[in-house]
Amino acid sequence: MANSFQVTFDANDPAKLADFWGSALGYVIQPPPEGFDHWDDWARSMGIPEENWNDARALVDPDGVGPRIFFQRVPEGKTAKNRVHMDVNVGGGRGTPREERKANVTAVSKELIAEGATEVEIHEYPDRDEFWIVMLDPENNEFCVQ
Repeated sequence: MANSFQVTFDANDPAKLADFWGSALGYVIQPPPEGFDHWDDWARSMGIPEENWNDARALVDPDGVGPRIFFQRVPEGKTAKNRVHMDVNVGGGRGTPREERKANVTAVSKELIAEGATEVEIHEYPDRDEFWIVMLDPENNEFCVQ
């Protein structure tokens, strides 16, 4: 039996990063515990100082299929290349014609740039039927759109 897991990002601004990745993946902010309409209400009830309300955020797949994604504030900034990265699969899969996959990937990468991502490099290998774009999220974490 497989174990469940979450993907955790260290962040300077968990709310900003959660907003970006929520949009990129179609995820939503995890709902607050029962009895609370908003996470701020929960934090207030727990006695958490307002300056700490952005110490963490969690995203969940609204369909309940994908892993939870957690963002935690850390004091240090990013210092090196990621050893693990996200691949955002928007092309349509191998059954989709390469030019259509390329158009899908390019369109989504432009949307992500408008939300704070940066394009790093484009990889196109027609002989292998591959196309993807390497990008950085708003806190310079590498990811690919394919």
